[in-house]
Amino acid sequence: MVDKVLLKEVLDAATASGGDFADIFVEEKSTTWIGCEAGKIERVQSGVDAGAGIRVISGDATAYAYTNDLSSQGLREAAKVVSHAAIGGKSGVNLDLTGVKPLVDFNFLERPEHVSTEKKADLVQTADRAARAAGGDQIKQVIVSYGDAVQKVIIANSDGNYVEDERIRTRFMVQAVAASGAVIQTGYEAVGSLCGFELFNNNPPEQVAEEAARRAVQMLSASPAPAGRMPVVMAGEAGGTMVHEACGHGLEADLVQKGLSVYGGKKGQIVASNEVTVIDDATLPDRYGSYRFDDEGVPAREVVLIKEGELVNFMYDRLSASKEKMVSNGHGRRESYQHKPIPRMGNTYIAPGKIDPEKIIRETREGLLVKKMGGGQVNTTTGDFVFDVAEGYLIKDGEIGPLVRGATLTGNGPQVLSIVEMVGSDLGFTIGTCGKEGQGVPVSDAQPTMAIKEMIVGGTSQAAVSPNGKIRRL
Repeated sequence: MVDKVLLKEVLDAATASGGDFADIFVEEKSTTWIGCEAGKIERVQSGVDAGAGIRVISGDATAYAYTNDLSSQGLREAAKVVSHAAIGGKSGVNLDLTGVKPLVDFNFLERPEHVSTEKKADLVQTADRAARAAGGDQIKQVIVSYGDAVQKVIIANSDGNYVEDERIRTRFMVQAVAASGAVIQTGYEAVGSLCGFELFNNNPPEQVAEEAARRAVQMLSASPAPAGRMPVVMAGEAGGTMVHEACGHGLEADLVQKGLSVYGGKKGQIVASNEVTVIDDATLPDRYGSYRFDDEGVPAREVVLIKEGELVNFMYDRLSASKEKMVSNGHGRRESYQHKPIPRMGNTYIAPGKIDPEKIIRETREGLLVKKMGGGQVNTTTGDFVFDVAEGYLIKDGEIGPLVRGATLTGNGPQVLSIVEMVGSDLGFTIGTCGKEGQGVPVSDAQPTMAIKEMIVGGTSQAAVSPNGKIRRL
């Protein structure tokens, strides 16, 4: 895309007026998206976008410019724009541009550009038929989407670092809508990974579709969820939505430094149960949020954030790390060359424990078992959150009872993590696109089965937990 000679010239121009650090992020990204609705392929999109973002950091100030003109003139003009924002003398610019080695490598077995559009469309239509067959007449609508992205990047900076990388991600989503009389319910299932078309070797499209349809249909006959304070068991298969939203964002260093995190000033303190260890690890194989290098050219690595209840670290990019005289731990990410990097999660999860998940359920007298999380909201400053439960069951006398619908979970992230009583030996992942400051990046999150002493469950029928642990309706 851009050779080293030109990269050196651009970095030299960007730091012509001074600055503490400068980098250039060059990207070429090919994408394909196929959508199916009402049994028909509604849209097929494919395209290529290429460009570069140039940044100069001077003190606490950042100047950023981007362009899709990768010619010498186009890049020099962008560099000239950011150079005007630099303050003070030029500090230690190294233009050797020595290659940086990753700490992990990934193999892509079946590149999506080698798979025909027809084969991808057939896969989408196969899922549509499978969802309708699984749900019968109660399935009223099915939406299926397939997407892949092949991203090639070059990153160079004024510290003399040079990185070339390629990321391939594939994702697949099925949403089924079921209806019976006036009751309408939705089932959703999604899979994705840092991989090519081999994603479907272990995730057949029919299986994904049948799971979405099953969830939608069974929710039609679910009972209204009780409301009140009660024990909650989060199943591993529910994924890590709660740890991502209610905990993960608060551990991103820029939010901490801006005073927008409930974890600010608490490093070295106990912020969770000693059963809880929280990790972000972008080096995990076959995960949607994985990468060799972050978008600043820093090698990805495992970062322990909370260790046995103690807050030990945050997620840093170069800028937030420099403010604390530290080095980045590989969490500077961006959506594209049009965005500057900021601290972001990759694969965030609560580490599994040693307890059999079935034992956790058996030892819970009464409560709510959450098998699938829905959407939600969180205030990172306070840690307060509210989440929908997409699939939940009442637990009675240590056994899984009736399915319920309309449940929500309300609580405070640090408080909930401090009353985790048991942690299972399993680990279940979910995928998503995480939004922050107007840009989205692919992430995974996970958790084992966990027993939480008490949470506020919102529902459509009033209930409370009596002193002997029994759920009683009000």
